Amino acid sequence: MALFGGLSERLNHIFSKLTKRGRLTELEIRTAMREVRVALLEADVNLRVAKQFIADVSEKAVGQEILKSLNPAQQVIKIVNEELIALMGSKNAKLEVSPKLPTVIMMCGLQGAGKTTLCGKLAIQLKKQGKKPLLVAGDVYRPAAITQLQVVGKNAQVEVFERGTQNPVKTAKQAIEYARSMGYDTVVLDTAGRLQIDDTLMQELENIKKEVEVTETLLVVDAMTGQEAVNVAETFNSRLDVTGVILTKLDGDTRGGACLSIKAVTGKPIKFIGVGEKLTDLEPFYPDRMASRILGMGDVLSLIEKAQQAITEEDAKKMQQKMLANSFTLTDYLEQFAMMKKMGGAQAMLSMLPGASNMQVGEVDEKKIERTKAIILSMTKQERDNPSIIDSKRKRRIAAGSGTSVQEINQLLKQFEQTKMLMKQLKGGGLGRKGGKFRLPF
Repeated sequence: MALFGGLSERLNHIFSKLTKRGRLTELEIRTAMREVRVALLEADVNLRVAKQFIADVSEKAVGQEILKSLNPAQQVIKIVNEELIALMGSKNAKLEVSPKLPTVIMMCGLQGAGKTTLCGKLAIQLKKQGKKPLLVAGDVYRPAAITQLQVVGKNAQVEVFERGTQNPVKTAKQAIEYARSMGYDTVVLDTAGRLQIDDTLMQELENIKKEVEVTETLLVVDAMTGQEAVNVAETFNSRLDVTGVILTKLDGDTRGGACLSIKAVTGKPIKFIGVGEKLTDLEPFYPDRMASRILGMGDVLSLIEKAQQAITEEDAKKMQQKMLANSFTLTDYLEQFAMMKKMGGAQAMLSMLPGASNMQVGEVDEKKIERTKAIILSMTKQERDNPSIIDSKRKRRIAAGSGTSVQEINQLLKQFEQTKMLMKQLKGGGLGRKGGKFRLPF
């Protein structure tokens, strides 16, 4: 499911009605804004936030310069986009770095939000920035919490500092001394959570902040809990003065309420978003990119960044050489699927493309991709390098080996030839002159 798919779909439907009308009246704009307000409330956006958002947009959208413009509908959408960006914080909020190392990042939140795993995800992000992080086991109450952090640390290839079930404040102080002596520049402190907010939990976190010079207090909240996530953020912030929020589980059935409400309610920015279960599935939060995705305008910058992480410069050069030499094979075709998987899969990629919200989810069939891979893997090296030798007898063998049909093999071979033709056109600069449609194999 696309990120905030329900909200995106509703907003696109509302704005499509505006664009069909040409010139707009003030009444038509205000009617559309009422529909937007309902869509926001259904997405679990805080009532006060939704009302203020609509008031701000309406005030700008019914101005005479908008009503008299050549394309008022586009002007209204532009205003909505700008206000969404402002609502979520205007710009990317980076982690603070302490002038006196190590930088100490205290993670806090309720049980079940994914806090311990997130410590590992954050450590990987820090390593990408050239930092040397140390994870600290400060949750001494939840059974196996220390063991879980050790497993996460091992997978992230980051050391974990633990002192068993001794007082977490003492462990935090010892960890910072250890970090200084061992050359670690960042300490990520995992703390205890509770099933619900209580004074004992808050007091312990306050004690850590009194005894340790904490640079960042990051609150981890589950985006799937909607307004409850906002309430949790408000309570934690009132006691601990958090410096930022990390929203987890944005890849799940998330309506968007927490993402659109937290900054407005707490005044604290969302710094990262968790978009999957893998340790690499943590992304810096960019309000402008998120607004674009919500409005179905795509997120090409994030897509490019994912591509750069998934594809090495050497791989890109090899692919370019193959394209120029027109020597692209089915083995190369198979590698494209592996790269696509590294980037989050076809559906994740599609959600970042402009206009993708207008496509049906069923148009991207991940199962069909797996069947395509099975067909190619059932071929010999000779067949992959030279598909023209695949006759009817070979097709029957490949179909039996891959659990597919001869018809599916024919479709794949046709698609592969179309891909090669596209590359030839790109090489000769003739793309767009010969017409025809190019379709991805899913």
